[in-house]
Amino acid sequence: MSKILKVKARQVFDSRGNPTIEAEVFTKNMSAKAISPSGASTGTYEAFEKRDKNNKRYLGKSVLGAITLVNTKISKKLKGQSVHNQERVDALMINLDGTKQKKKLSANAILAVSMAIKKLSAKTRKLPLYKTFLTNSNFQLPYPLMNIINGGAHANNGLRIQEFMIRPDKAKTFSDAMRICFLVIKNLSEIIKSKGLSTSVGDEGGFAPMISNNNKALDLIVSAIKKSGFVNGKDVSICLDVAANELYKKKKYSIHSSKFISIEKSIIEYQKIIKRYKIKSIEDPFAENDWEAWNKLTKLVKKVQIVGDDLYVTNLERLKKGFLNLSSNAILIKLNQIGTVSETLEVIKFAQIIGFKTIISHRSGDSEDTFIADLAVGTNSNQIKTGSLARSERVAKYNQLIRIEEDLGKKARMNKIH
Repeated sequence: MSKILKVKARQVFDSRGNPTIEAEVFTKNMSAKAISPSGASTGTYEAFEKRDKNNKRYLGKSVLGAITLVNTKISKKLKGQSVHNQERVDALMINLDGTKQKKKLSANAILAVSMAIKKLSAKTRKLPLYKTFLTNSNFQLPYPLMNIINGGAHANNGLRIQEFMIRPDKAKTFSDAMRICFLVIKNLSEIIKSKGLSTSVGDEGGFAPMISNNNKALDLIVSAIKKSGFVNGKDVSICLDVAANELYKKKKYSIHSSKFISIEKSIIEYQKIIKRYKIKSIEDPFAENDWEAWNKLTKLVKKVQIVGDDLYVTNLERLKKGFLNLSSNAILIKLNQIGTVSETLEVIKFAQIIGFKTIISHRSGDSEDTFIADLAVGTNSNQIKTGSLARSERVAKYNQLIRIEEDLGKKARMNKIH
């Protein structure tokens, strides 16, 4: 009953309207499906995403070649394997690919299959997905890092900072965390409207007003927090994703200036913005290979969560280097950066051993798949990033966390963030 009969992939579409892969894994009596996400702001060291660049019918964005690989090579290799041996099936796909960044079969193909197998294992065991990861008991719900203003590669405005987020630090339950975020977002909408700005949203559901000054965006958020009856930096904290790789690509290595500036001047900018707006978390403040800058900032702002995303790309080797270099104190976890569930769990486990906060994350090109919500609870990760309280592919993850909280009942409790 738990042996894989076949694997079938199909081309579906993600939240940006681009093609992506859905894999379905079959046993004798049942099947399970999973969809690979896709990022816009990506790190150089991420696992490879395969697209049909020469297929003009889909403007070079189709994934039909990767789907063929799933339906032939991967399906043949996994036939007869147990759905309950995740490490083995992932290792078989990794070895079949044989490249460091999964360039032969592609991470988007391998990941869709890996996730579907994990779902099917839980389904055959009649267990909720969240109960099949690293944690066996004492499950904790993550605090949402909710993206409420989009900039950078996620919006068509002039903001250099890619994500302006809020974290409801004083929430006692996940449902209460959602209520707090709901109030701030609705009040932010009213404030933006009152200033004659658009409340249209970016790729991840946050507002994307046509402003180009980071401080103006932060002032809007501070006003919304206050209008909601909360204290900034205490009840609700502002968190940022700078996505410095994107600034580096555009030759704008500063969150405010259009020119490259020294590490020292950049750190001074960060210290000013941290102090003025009581920032509690900064993701990717420097580019992926600027190890010296990461080290200096982490040592100087000890009470701030410094999060590595493009720096680590959910890769164990890079995480170990960052740990030895004292580069950060938290890591963003994105399944498609590494390409399998097993490798992702290895990174989370090591990060938690060394005392890093683990933050499970969506991608800008996401789907209705709620896998990461279960992953966050099943690994007792501190926080989750899955966009704003808008766009159904983002809200789907929050709704799944509400269901998990209900399933846990009186045993449900929030994780620690300090």
